[in-house]
Amino acid sequence: HVIDPAFPAVSESDCKALQLIVQAQRRGEIRRDIEVLAMCRSLKEDIDAVVDTVTAVGAKPDDVSVLVLSTLSDLHLKYKLGKTLLRRAKQPEDQWLSQPVDYYREQNLDLITGAIRYARERGFSRVEFAAEDASRSDVAYGEVWAKACVVAGGTRMCFSDTCGVFTPEGVDHYIPRLVKVLGPVPMTAHFHNDFGLGAINTVRAISHGALYAGVTANGIGERAGNCPLHEFVMILKMLYGVTLPGFRYDRLTELRRKIELYSGIPLQPHEPIVGEGVFKHESGIHTAAIAIHPAIYQFIAEEAVGGEQRFVFGKHSGAAAVESVLAKHTRTLREHGVEISPDLVKQVLDRVKTLREEMLPEKGYPEAVENHYHHYYALGLSEERIVALALEVKKKGKGACPP
Repeated sequence: HVIDPAFPAVSESDCKALQLIVQAQRRGEIRRDIEVLAMCRSLKEDIDAVVDTVTAVGAKPDDVSVLVLSTLSDLHLKYKLGKTLLRRAKQPEDQWLSQPVDYYREQNLDLITGAIRYARERGFSRVEFAAEDASRSDVAYGEVWAKACVVAGGTRMCFSDTCGVFTPEGVDHYIPRLVKVLGPVPMTAHFHNDFGLGAINTVRAISHGALYAGVTANGIGERAGNCPLHEFVMILKMLYGVTLPGFRYDRLTELRRKIELYSGIPLQPHEPIVGEGVFKHESGIHTAAIAIHPAIYQFIAEEAVGGEQRFVFGKHSGAAAVESVLAKHTRTLREHGVEISPDLVKQVLDRVKTLREEMLPEKGYPEAVENHYHHYYALGLSEERIVALALEVKKKGKGACPP
């Protein structure tokens, strides 16, 4: 198992998080067999930042692993890294667009292999080499790149579908070839979810020999997020019959709520497997069947993931759901002299439908929606705030650090 908690070179809080995790592991509060991974760009100073962070609390570089980030696609190589690669080779930047792609490919190989060797020299025995945008790269170049990284001392490859454009067929094309080239060196499948395919693509990659699945709790990540942990593990279990030993499936909903609490980002109610609405039923056809046997309309039992089954009452509700709820509260009703009967059920159902129609606002829920997005955007700093900070820094003098 691997956790990827920090990018020390870019964040003081990431440094602190890494230190706390390393210290907790040294005290035995985190299992020793869990690998702690710190992220770096292919820069010596980024690798040095990890060394400085862990040694500051009495740990050794080898107490953690390091991930060195590179890229594979020609788009990234030329237009994102191009000028950086030219500067590194002491070439004029005005050659940026005229240089052929092959030039950037060679320079990229030199950059990543140099970073891997430096990481090994600094004391890291586990060095993951990450290929950003690998799913849009030339697979033959990927094979050359992977071989070079292994020779340089890399111990695991991270294949990234950075823009979430992979299809299962794309996984079939890329992953087996690279797994074969890597030989005994394992691969991580790190897939984004822009088309909602992150989980199934990750399962597909594992079936082709990738040994590590890059997942995140609640699927949190850039843009549409990463492969959600809850989807990945439940697809394996329920659709492929693969149960992960020791995994607490029954705590997935609890995990969802914890992540919502600390991230400030609630999942949509219809989120597969752990969404608040997944085990809620309204329509009369469904609720009548659920009352007979939940499996008729519910493939996953709510207790399997720590969820709760409930009937939701509205204009589509049926008599069976009303009767089922009333039956649960027979004692309370009898204490008030009320006996359950078909007529009572019908009257209650009619009242439910009327009340639900009356509850519908003519103009929807603009205030609730506005509050939701106001909260979401307030989790980060706005462009206006950035401009204000620039003015504040200028006013206070160079190097000033506004609160």
